[in-house]
Amino acid sequence: MSANGQRHDVRSDLRNPLKRARGLGSAQSGVGHWWTQRVTATALVFLGVWFVLTVLGMVHADYATARSVVAKPWNAVLLVAFVLTMCWHAVLGLQIVIEDYVHTRWKEVALLVLVKFIAVLGTLATLMAVLRVALGA
Repeated sequence: MSANGQRHDVRSDLRNPLKRARGLGSAQSGVGHWWTQRVTATALVFLGVWFVLTVLGMVHADYATARSVVAKPWNAVLLVAFVLTMCWHAVLGLQIVIEDYVHTRWKEVALLVLVKFIAVLGTLATLMAVLRVALGA
């Protein structure tokens, strides 16, 4: 019997015995992380196609033309969505790689913080640039 009075089937419990003894187990966040990564990947397919087509359409354009293309409301919104989704997806993917392959706890935490900091910094810089162009500043 387990601590909550239910019968404990060892064969169906995949947790480490020490974690089982301490009452620790899955935090139930893995599925949410997995789904978020799949949703952002799917969004990036569509946003990536839009981005490539937009850039290819401006191959021989001058600066003023490129700026006017980015300043169009739908292009600005899609560019912001592309950057946000791309950075979010990158953070999710790098988080998995770091958690799986970095085995020193302080290095893992430092790398996770660094990745998130760089992603936020890059996202904010890009958003500021797009908003300056879109709003005509």
